[in-house]
Amino acid sequence: MRLFSGMNNQYTRREVFCRNTCHDLKHFWEREIGKQTYYRESEERRLGRSALRKLREEWKQRLETKLRLRNNPEDTEKRTNVG
Repeated sequence: MRLFSGMNNQYTRREVFCRNTCHDLKHFWEREIGKQTYYRESEERRLGRSALRKLREEWKQRLETKLRLRNNPEDTEKRTNVG
């Protein structure tokens, strides 16, 4: 700890230099952030490889097609007559 005094002794300012403590805290939080980033990226990769996402997309397309056909029966007749 250092003691700084200016022209007036009544105003003194103390500054604490953290040296190793600041470095240790910074290092700790950098590691924690790194861990969280690693876990998040791992989870994103795992979900990207998952078949569930593909299945949901397929079912969504099927549902949209059924709803479209149900709401516009004329389009269905036109498609069957053309094809």
